[in-house]
Amino acid sequence: MPLPLSESTRAAALRWLALLRVCGVPRAQVLFTHHPRYADLTPAQYAEGLTWLRRAGMVTVADRPVVVISDCGLGSPVVASAPGLVTWSQAAEEARRAVGVAGERALLRLLKRGGLPHVRHVAAESDAYGYDIEAAWSEVEQAHLEVKSTTDPTRLVVHLTRHECDVMTTDRDWCLTAVLVGADGEAASVATVDREWLQSAVPVDTAKEGRWESARLQVPGHALSRGIAVNGRALLEEGQLPSRLVWGVADRATQA
Repeated sequence: MPLPLSESTRAAALRWLALLRVCGVPRAQVLFTHHPRYADLTPAQYAEGLTWLRRAGMVTVADRPVVVISDCGLGSPVVASAPGLVTWSQAAEEARRAVGVAGERALLRLLKRGGLPHVRHVAAESDAYGYDIEAAWSEVEQAHLEVKSTTDPTRLVVHLTRHECDVMTTDRDWCLTAVLVGADGEAASVATVDREWLQSAVPVDTAKEGRWESARLQVPGHALSRGIAVNGRALLEEGQLPSRLVWGVADRATQA
């Protein structure tokens, strides 16, 4: 299992992903070494960030980013160096929604290529379902996939609504699926979030006057399994899965 990223390595990796879109490694190294904006991290930490990106397959052999991290407002030095900071803007919200839609569409294509006889994008019809994609092997064997998409390979943060949580507790076929969206719009990595971990991580109402409606959860690597599995059955075979391992996910596929 890949070791969890330190915050310094994560910050460095995010900065590399932002700068490598517009310049090469030598130019980025000069900026990291001499520009005061980047002086909070050491050259060794920047080197470790680039090493992690290469090892995780998040840059090509020519050191071009596989994901477009700065499109979601995460690539700036301020945000990258402050892991606990949550910012909001209309542009960032629109970018997050665009990534969400891209992830759902990428997963739809992946499932259809996998040969499932029934794949339906229910989120395009209504938000009332509490999940985004319905996939089925037969009338009695179904998977209801709530898709959380991101372009950040360094950690997985998901926002779960109260409605999605309520559906999870009553629908045995519900599954939270994480998708890393690549620069080409395809799924660069896919993982299943452990249902028991989710149930333990969501907030609990402590008074009748208060009720939580949305929760922000950072998913640890031990709560992730590569691929997609519902009720112990994998939707995609090993050879159909994207090969990149991110978010500290275990180096194992969900079992068919």
